Order: sequence, then structure tokens, then C-alpha cells
Amino acid sequence: MKPPPSSSPFSSSFLRKIRFSPFLLILLPFIVLIIILYSEEFNCIFSQLDSRVSSQQHNSMSRNIKKNKQKLPFAIGETEEGCDVFSGRWVWDENRPLYEESECPYIQPQLTCQEHGRPDKNYQHWRWQPHGCSLPSFNATLMLETLRGKKMLFVGDSLNRGQFVSMVCLVHRLVPDDAKSMKTVGNFDIFTIKDYNATIEFYWAPFLLESNSDDAVKHRIEERVVRKGSINAHGKYWKGADIIVFNTYLWWMRGLHFNILQGSFDDEVKDIVEVSTEEAYRMAMKSMLKWIKKNMDPNKTRVFFTSMSPSHEKSIEWGGEPNKNCYNETKMIEDPNYWGTDSRKSIMQVIAKEFSKSKVPISFLNITQLSSYRKDAHTTIYKKQWSPLTPEQLANPFSYADCVHWCLPGLQDTWNELLFAKLFYP
Repeated sequence: MKPPPSSSPFSSSFLRKIRFSPFLLILLPFIVLIIILYSEEFNCIFSQLDSRVSSQQHNSMSRNIKKNKQKLPFAIGETEEGCDVFSGRWVWDENRPLYEESECPYIQPQLTCQEHGRPDKNYQHWRWQPHGCSLPSFNATLMLETLRGKKMLFVGDSLNRGQFVSMVCLVHRLVPDDAKSMKTVGNFDIFTIKDYNATIEFYWAPFLLESNSDDAVKHRIEERVVRKGSINAHGKYWKGADIIVFNTYLWWMRGLHFNILQGSFDDEVKDIVEVSTEEAYRMAMKSMLKWIKKNMDPNKTRVFFTSMSPSHEKSIEWGGEPNKNCYNETKMIEDPNYWGTDSRKSIMQVIAKEFSKSKVPISFLNITQLSSYRKDAHTTIYKKQWSPLTPEQLANPFSYADCVHWCLPGLQDTWNELLFAKLFYP
């Protein structure tokens, strides 16, 4: 580039000022020297600043990506920070129950307490109130819209069937009579919602694994045996579920030991070993978690596990009389630390250990403690009996009272409110 012509008035004036300014002549070499000596340090400083900005942008992006990855299917919000929805108390609610027994034709006769003569209704009016926060109200419309084109499946024993029926009762009123149906096919109970192309289903598998108690009707077998590593015997029927809710507990409780079949039920000579109930249950948990990992897409599906449902067989544990149980109990247990012996803490520890080791995304519905207070909510004698009662039984209602299952409407509607909360606000 050529220098400007010397005849330029601006150039001449500028050069004369530079030429005749002693101060500038002295200062200029120092400026040049500083630039030369510290150029690398300046570059390093600016480079660090740029790196920090880039790092902040990267971290922000990573957080967003992580947050997006953690967003679970079907979730539309989050539970309040620090809120444990399973820790709380029962409060009286005049707006309960959420439906009437007579309005839901799908409740099994083993659970219709009012129809079978229960004289009180107080057990229907309690609402679960977590400490420090509130459960979102069950929204049947949202539940149905979420299930559009999908399958919700409950897998387990009769207690899980009760939760399944409760869910059906909570949503069916929004569906016209000619657009809904219930049918039983093998181990399946299937509630179809035609206009939504959706189903809510229950699958009978009391151990999750293959067992000699797998017949959905004829399963009352004294010597229960479970086949090791056999979850696919049932699991092949669970594939395709978008929301799946597992439970298993009651059928394992046959003492301190349990029979495990090493081979096949078709073997002429069966290889059966006896292990502790905890070890047998651990085997089932591992099999279930392995099946979930292999068959459920965490980006599209949700998996839940409902903890043990407590029974109230020994009234002496809550301060009652010896040799009595839940029969005629109309008030709940008020001790917040109550935990009955029928809910084995060793089994809960097995669940906690296996779930904590697994990377399988599974939501735990911890209904045990909150249900333990509800000795008032069982079916007791107010249900269809499997066989005619003997004169001795009729003379002593405590001898045949059912302290395992729950009246509907009732406690299990709360289980589904908790399921609703964890599905949409995890």
C-alpha cells in the first residue's frame, strides 16, 4: 500500500506533530516493547475468557440435554421439590368417594362391601395428604387422553387386580356404554375403550415368574413352587404395554422358606430346592428388572412397581385384643410409626437393594406405610364367599374375615392417585 502524497494537508500536519513531540517519541518505544513482551499473556487471558464463555455455554447446553433426557414419558410437570408423596396423613374429605360402588359394574363381588351388607361408609371418605405438599387431583379426562392409542397393563396378584379395577372405575364414567367393554381371556382381564383405541388390562401372575399357581381361576395350591429364570413364560404376553404396573408379595409369604424349581414343570423328576423367602423374592426382582431392561423402551414407556400391601391379621399389634383381627374395625391406626409384622421389612430391603443396583428406570409406588394405618378398609366378611360358610365360621366372624383385600371404592383409589401423580408429575 503506497503512502499518502506529501502534499496532503492532513498528512503534513500529523507528521509534524509526531516529529516534534518529544513526549511521544519517548513513550512510543515503551508501548511497542510492552506489546511484544506481553503479547502471549494477552492472548492467554483472552483465550481463557473465551474458554470460560464456551464452557458456560457447553455446561448450559449439557444441563438442558440432561434435563431433556431425564424427562420421562407422559410427564407434564414435576412434584414440588422435597415432597415425598408417600409420607403424610389421612384427612377426612366429604367429597369422597371418587365414585360410588353402585356406579361401577366392574368391581368383583369379592370387593363390593356395601352390596354385601357393610353397615358403615366412613372408610370411603379418607383422603391421603402428604406432608408439605398436595397430591394432584385425579383427572380422568387427562388419563383417558394419555391412554389414547395405548395399553396400560397391571401385572401381579389379586391386590393388583383390585388396583386395576379401581383405575377402570375412575375413568369409565367418561366413556359411553356402547364404547366400552370388559372381557376375560385366559390370564387377562381387558377393559377396552373403543373411541380411544385404548385398553386397561390386568394379567394374573402372582409371582411374576412361572409357578404352579398360574391358573387365574384354580390357583389355590398349598405347596407353591416357582420356576427359576422363567419370567418369559408370562413376559411374552406383556410386550407392547405403554404403561405397566407390577406387584408381587402376598403369595411369597408361606413361612421363612420357599420352593424353587430348577428345571421344568414338565420334567418327570422335578429338581426342587428350598431357599429363604428373601432369596426367592430377590430372584424374582432380578428377573423382573432384567425383563424390563430388555423389553421396555425408557423413552416411550413407563414402568411402576407397587410395594407390599399390608394385611391386618393380628389386632394385638395395634393394641387390640388377642386372637382378633380387622373384623369390625371402623377406625384407622393413629400411630404414625405403626408397621405390622405381616409387612416384612426384610422383603422391603430386598426391593430397595435390587432397585438401587439397577439402572432400569422404574417408579416405586410405596403404598405400604400409608396403607398400614387402614385397618378399617378391608373387606372382612362383607364380600362374596368362595364356599358356603360353616356354622362354626358363622358363629365367629373373625375366623373368616378377609384382612388382605380392600373394599372398593376405598383405599386402592388412593394407590391410583399416587400412580397418577408419579405418571404425570414424577
